[in-house]
Parts: sequence; C-alpha cells; structure tokens
Amino acid sequence: MAAGKRAAAGPRSPVAMAQWKKKKGLRKRRGAVSQAHGSDSEDGEFEIQAEDDARARKLPSGTVMMRGPGQPLPSFPTSECTSDVELDTREMVRAQNKKKKKSGGFQSMGLSYLVFKGIMKKGYKVPTPIQRKTIPVILDGKDTVAMARTGSGKTACFLIPMFERLKTRSAQTGARALILSPTRELALQTMKFTKELGRFTGLKTALILGGDKMEDQFAALHENPDIIIATPGRLVHVAVEMNLKLHSVEYVVFDEADRLFEMGFAEQLQEIISRLPGGHQTVLFSATLPKLLVEFARAGLTEPVLIRLDVDAKLNEQLKTSFFLVREDTKAAVLLHLLRTVVRPQDQTVVFVATKHHAEYLQELLSTQRVSCTHIYSALDQTARKINLARFTHGKCSTLIVTDLAARGLDIPLLDNVINYSFPAKGKLFLHRVGRVARAGRSGTAYSLVSPDEVPYLLDLHLFVGRTLSLAPPNQEPTGAGSVDGVLGRVPQSVVDDEDGGLRAALEVSLELRSLGRVADNAQQQYVRSRPAPSPESIKRAKELDLVALGLHPLFSSGFEEEELQRLRLVDSIRQYRSRATIFEISASSQDLSSQVMRAKRQKDHRAITRFQQGRQERQEGPAGPAPACPTLQEEPPEKEEDAAESMEDVFTEVVGQKRPRPGPDGGAKRRREEARQRDQEFYIPYRPKDFDSERGLSVGSAAGAFEQQVAGAVLDLMGDESQNLTRGQQQLKWDRKKKRFVGQAGQDDKKKIKTESGRYISSSYRRDLYQKWKQKQKIDGRDSEEEGPSDRGGPPRRGASQPRAPSTPTGRVRSELKTKQQILKQRRRAQKLRFLQRGGLKQLSARNRRRAQELRLGAFGRGAPSRKGKMRKRM
Repeated sequence: MAAGKRAAAGPRSPVAMAQWKKKKGLRKRRGAVSQAHGSDSEDGEFEIQAEDDARARKLPSGTVMMRGPGQPLPSFPTSECTSDVELDTREMVRAQNKKKKKSGGFQSMGLSYLVFKGIMKKGYKVPTPIQRKTIPVILDGKDTVAMARTGSGKTACFLIPMFERLKTRSAQTGARALILSPTRELALQTMKFTKELGRFTGLKTALILGGDKMEDQFAALHENPDIIIATPGRLVHVAVEMNLKLHSVEYVVFDEADRLFEMGFAEQLQEIISRLPGGHQTVLFSATLPKLLVEFARAGLTEPVLIRLDVDAKLNEQLKTSFFLVREDTKAAVLLHLLRTVVRPQDQTVVFVATKHHAEYLQELLSTQRVSCTHIYSALDQTARKINLARFTHGKCSTLIVTDLAARGLDIPLLDNVINYSFPAKGKLFLHRVGRVARAGRSGTAYSLVSPDEVPYLLDLHLFVGRTLSLAPPNQEPTGAGSVDGVLGRVPQSVVDDEDGGLRAALEVSLELRSLGRVADNAQQQYVRSRPAPSPESIKRAKELDLVALGLHPLFSSGFEEEELQRLRLVDSIRQYRSRATIFEISASSQDLSSQVMRAKRQKDHRAITRFQQGRQERQEGPAGPAPACPTLQEEPPEKEEDAAESMEDVFTEVVGQKRPRPGPDGGAKRRREEARQRDQEFYIPYRPKDFDSERGLSVGSAAGAFEQQVAGAVLDLMGDESQNLTRGQQQLKWDRKKKRFVGQAGQDDKKKIKTESGRYISSSYRRDLYQKWKQKQKIDGRDSEEEGPSDRGGPPRRGASQPRAPSTPTGRVRSELKTKQQILKQRRRAQKLRFLQRGGLKQLSARNRRRAQELRLGAFGRGAPSRKGKMRKRM
C-alpha cells in the first residue's frame, strides 16, 4: 500500500526529500526525549511545535506549510489570567466602561470582584458626588469626616470601603467593624442595606439594639460576627455584661455623628472608644457637620480629612416648602385640613411632633376623623415600632406621626409630604426632617405650622439656610400654586372653623380623647420651657414683623373666589382696626384738659410718628432677608436740602445748652448707613465670617458657636476655692426625660458607679449578671475567664472545648451528653406513647369508650329504659 501510494505521488524533489528527512529526525528525537522522561510533556510539545513553525517560516515559497497563516499559535497561560474570577471582573469592567463612556465610576476605584458584583446587583450605575469623593479616601485608610445633604447615598460611602477592607469571613479574629447609629430604626435600615450590598462577601453581621432580648444578642456575639451594628446604650450594656473586648475592631463608623455626640451618650461613647484598639480607622458621616472638628475630639480622630458637599445649597432643589402662621390651639384643625384637602389621597405623609404625648393624642384624634394613621416614638415597645413602621412602609396607612426619632437617616420609599406640626428649634433639625422627602431625584413638599412664638425659630432657619423669607401680601389676588414655595402666610378662619367643629364634637364624645388632650397640653408647656432659645437677631426681627397684617397663604387663596377673598379682607380689616384715641381721650370732651394735652403732644411728635410709620411700612413691603436689614428711607436727601436753609438761619439764633444733644430715633441707623457707604468692600474685613450663622446652626450642643463653647470650657476660675463656689456650676437644672421634670446635674453623681476595665466609671445598672444566667441556661462551659476569654484575641467569649456540640444545635449552645432523670422519664413516656399509637391503640381506646357508654345507657340504674328525662338524665 505504501509503495503504491509513493508511486502515485511521483518522485520527490530534492528540497522535499531534505525536509522529510529533517522531520523524521525530529520525530526520532522527540520519541527519545519522551522515553527518557517516561511520560509525555506538554511543554516539550509546545517547544517542538514552535521550532517547526519557526523553520517552516524560513522555507522557500514553493514548499508546503504544515499550519495555515490565520491559525493562532498555542502558547502558555499568561499571569494575567490566573483565575476565572479575575477574568470575569475584567469582562464586567469592560462592559461597564462601554455603557458609561466617562471615567469616575465604581470600576475605576479598584474594588474586588465580590464587592463590585454586590454593587452591580444592587443596581448602582454611577457613584454620587459624595461617593466619588469619599470612597477613595477611605480606601487609603485615612480618618474621614464627610457631610452631604440627605438622600445623597452616604450609607454606601462607608459600607463599600468596609467590605473592601474586610474582604471575607473570618471566624477566628472576632468583630472587625463597628457601626454606631443614634436610633433603632436607622440601625435596622443599615443592617438591611449591609445584607443587600454585601451579599456576595459572606460577612456575618450582628445587630445590637435596645428593646430586643439580650439573650439573642449574646448568642449573636457568640457566633463571631465580622460586623456589629449597634446603638450606643445597648452596646455598652452588652459589653459590660459579657466583658466584651473590641480589640480586633479596625473600622469604626459614627453614622449621624452630630446626633450621637449631642444625645447625652457621652458616658457610653467614651466607654466604647476606650475599648477600641489604637490603630483603628474612624469615619464620621452626617448631613449636618460643623467646620471645626474640635467638637468631635472624643471620637479619637487622627489627622482627619474633611469633605463637605452642598454647604451652600442645604435644601434640595426638588423640595417645596410652605409655612402657615396658626395659633397653637388651631394646629390640629389645620393638620386635618391638610391631610383631607391639600394632600392627595394616594400620597404618604410623615407628621413630626414635639413629644410622644402629641403623637398619641393626634393618632387617636385622626382615627376618630377616619384618617388612617399610625405613630412611633422612642418609649414605644420595639415590636410595636417595627409593626407600625412596616404598616406605613407597605402602604397599609397613609400617615405616620413621629417624634424626631425618625428625622435622621430613614429612607422611606415613595414618601411625598412632610408636615412639621411642631416647628423645630434648630435649623439643622429642619433639614433632617424635610430630608425624608425629595430623595434620589424625586420631588416632595414640606408643610410647616408656625405659631407666633415660633416665628423667631423660622427666622433662625432662614439665617441658617441663607434664603429669603417671603411674606404673603395682605391684598393678594387668586393665583396658582406655582408661587407657594417658601411663603409665610395665614390660614383662612373659615377653614379653621369648619375643621374645628368636628374636632370639638369628637372631644365632647370621648373621655379618653379629652384626657390625652390635657396630657398633650402639659407636655407642650414642658417642651416650651426646655427647648433652646432662638438667636437675639431673630427675636429682634420677629418683633419688627407685623404679623397681624399678614396675608393669606397662596395655597389657600388659590382655592377661593374673588367674593370670598373680599369678605376675608373685610374681616381682616375689622380685626386690624386700632383706635387713634388714647385712654385719656375715651369718653372725654374736647374741652377736657387730658384731651387737650394729648392733642398737643401728638402735634409735637408728628414728625417722629410719621417716620416710624413709614419705616414700618417699608419693612412690611420688603422681604425678610437672611440678614437683619435696617429700614431705608428713600426721601432722605430731599429732606436734607429743605432743612439746609432753616438750619443756616437758626444756627446763630439757637442757644445750645450744656447738655449733650440726644440723637433722634433714626440717628443710630443713619450713622450706620453712612459708615456702610464709606466702607471699601474690597479691603473691609468683618468681625464675623460670612458663614457664621450657618456654622452656628451646624454646631453640636448649644446654640452658641464652637469657639464660644471652647472658650467657656477653657476658663480657669482661680477664686473658686470655697465649696459653694466650686459646686455652683454643677447646680444647673437639666430636663430629665424619664421623670418629666427638671433635675439638678449634681444629683446625678449620687448614683452608684462601677469601674470598668478601661478605668472609667459608669452606672452600676449596666451589670445585672444576665450573661452568667444565660450561660447557665444554655449549658455553656464557664471557663471563658479573662485568661481564656475574648480579652486576648478581641473576639467573643470562648466556648468550652471539652463538650462536643450537637449538629442540630446552633453555634454557641453546647449541651451536655449526660441526661437528667426527668429527661430519661420523658423519653420513655414518649417512646411508650409512640408504640401504643403504632399498634392501633387509639382505635382500641375509642372502641372501649363507646362500649362503656353503651353499657351505661342500657343499664340506666337497672331499669333498662332507653332514655330518661329530668333529674335521672342529669345524674346519668
């Protein structure tokens, strides 16, 4: 066969013959090498094939090549493709870059595959501005203090670097990240967001909240979680009970940091920070953070990086605000009208009140008016809080009445309106309240009910935000709803009367409602006493505003016809009527001495009265700006020209006494205006910075600025060497939330204290031996002392190693193999009952009972009657 084929092929050319011999020699050499090694080598094949290809390229054009020119050469795997995981990451990065042509996305931050996959699964495409600025800084390991407006994605800013730092689950080292939240609802929301964003990392999370069972939290910490999300009070309680050391924590987050440091958690925060190791990374986030970070010195920051966005524009552009001037006793009627008429039926609304008593009262009152609502406050049971919040979130009710508990961080989807029933005393609290709406690109509306004593706080808010307060003019024509934003106006009395009638009828019927109303009134009085005072500038400007002449709010005037508006204006004009006659002129004739004196005085002070009325009219016509504006008189230069001739004639005829002439009513204002005109604004340096009001509103603690607080704390009193002088500063009154009354701060030192391992003294109520009782109940070995426990490695307490753990029991619950006498008897009875049922004992028992009943019925005490009546039947 071979000879025939060769003959058919014809004689070979010399070149082809030489090539054939070379190949034959290569085959022999390859066989010898493979026999020498004893096995086939893929590397040898690659080398031989590469040599063949190189020789084939050097052949003349007439020769036959063994491989086509378009076929790729086999090669070794490169170091770039070490795993399929990295290959998938590169493919996802390329696909994302194709979709988004610009840089600055999540793929440019160098995140690992599991973290990036969780971000893509969550649905995030492009990072927000605060995420783009803070995540690279936190990934570098620097302490960060970040501020951005509500709804800008701050939670992902500290979660994504945390996942990148922790990487994967570690069951030996214990907790490595700690997130502190001011409220339970915010901690629950952070827990949910952590599970969604880090679903592929496999990190374990423990939730430590007040109101939940401590036994469950002990069991959660026994499972060595990687992340602890907690509120400060319960975390300190659990740490003291379990003797928990946090030496393995390397990443600490203070969410809503300013609220944490001003809630009165100083003792708890100091205890938590003292248990942390020295080289941990600290991150602070909030929507309202001051520029001076001296106020967060207790957080243990090391060369922090301050990132502040949206400092000038604190409110979202999609948010519309409306302010209504109402009396305190008519707020409930106006709230009911807003919920029934102004707010759409399908919208969800959050109503912020001052105290929990207001929440209970309004919830009961609105329920009687057939408004579906629920309420949340801090003293409510934790289970009830979860149920009520879930009802509102899932659309079971349209209104949620809350205290400032829900003002921070809560992200309620599809929320449309916020109503401030009690106007907040701080500007940054208003930002947090209205920040629940207009989030993630959606629009929203904030309605605020302002009583006359809350007008200074409204002016403080506009000083803080830097906006201009617009007053509704008295004679306003019906307009649309487009000019409603940022206007302060009155509510028509007819609207208040219509709703107030139904509320009064409900109060007369229900005794419980009247009782809740009295409690709410008392709580309002206590709240007014304890709230911080407004700034002096706002108090002065509030006195200058003529609130009696305030017009109707455009939101209400647009719903009335022209005739109705004329009637309301007539009523307002009657209400604003003030008699020009004084008390000395009432029921007095023109010949009386008192009326003659008052007329002469009025004629003498005519010029001062005219100037005062003109200034008040100008202040009413001009908007209330963010800075205290002085009234300007436009007719001032003509007056000076007219009075020039008179002053020249009288300058030599007047006799000037020894007394210093007093300036007129507008003398000081004129002098200040002249000085302002002479200033060169290019070189003038004011004694207050431009952002003084804004930073004062952002400061933690009192209404004074951070510098004033530092100076007050740095004062050294050298004269206070007596006991009464030393204790004078400690005798200030403080509002006690539990006792609902003012108490002295000095009386708090009488509480029993215990000294922790950090050397600090805390309240003795934190240690109640609950952990020891839980260990005895769960039959956990008690050898987790300080030598063997978590103090050496920073993790949770060590479990007993001598007792094997049953596969059905959860981690941390070790049960003894020796059974007690009761357990043995119980197992025997159970086995006996099971055997009885398997043999058909239940049928036998029922048949025996039927036979017994039939015998009794047939016997009938020996009479044999099938049925008896009366007493005999009852006895049977």
